[in-house]
Amino acid sequence: MKNMLKADQTVDAKAIPGLGSVARESLQERVYQELAKSLMHGVFAAGQVLRMQALADTLQVSIMPVREALARLVSDQALEMMPNRSTRVPLITAERLEDLARVRCLIEGELVRLATPKTDKATIKSLRDMTAACEAAFEKPLDDEQVSVTSGLNYQFHFTIYGMAGSDVLLPIVRSLWMQSGPFVRASALVYGRKPSMTAVHHHWALIDALAEGDAGAAVKALHSDITQSFNLLRQDIVEGTTDE
Repeated sequence: MKNMLKADQTVDAKAIPGLGSVARESLQERVYQELAKSLMHGVFAAGQVLRMQALADTLQVSIMPVREALARLVSDQALEMMPNRSTRVPLITAERLEDLARVRCLIEGELVRLATPKTDKATIKSLRDMTAACEAAFEKPLDDEQVSVTSGLNYQFHFTIYGMAGSDVLLPIVRSLWMQSGPFVRASALVYGRKPSMTAVHHHWALIDALAEGDAGAAVKALHSDITQSFNLLRQDIVEGTTDE
């Protein structure tokens, strides 16, 4: 019992590993999660340089947690470090589009397959409401605010389905893929805005119908069409040299 502390004794924080760094680590994690969410929601454009001071001012934190969060996002391949040590969102290239589309179809297709038998009527209604809201948003002029709205609804739609799959292994992988492809989804939304004859959420409706019918094959097919249509639009823009991002 010699090592037990008396009631009036104090403990040096350094003697208890972790106590001194919990708050700092929590702040860094919150900054990381906020930036990751912004990437997935298409807040940042492809090629955009992220200024640490501007991010710190917006998030109302010091530079240090922002620097650490950006380093993690570079490691996640969601951002890239430039020769001058600045950090930017990767540019849109045909090769990167093809790679992301292929992997997203594989991983997200499996989540849709797993989610199909678990999707209940309440979820179907929620998905229909989200898609209707997204469709209405696309009918308005697509400025930066509206693009963020459509991208956020698109994220909510997909991750509502993926959450139904119940896979703790696949979901973090998909989050990583969405951090990388979020800026491209933003760019494709702008392309849809220039082509009013195209329907951005057509495949969402098809996916909902397949889920409602319990048809996993049709649901996966609709998802693949949804992903590839957006990415094909960007490929065409690259060929034509009209990509805005």
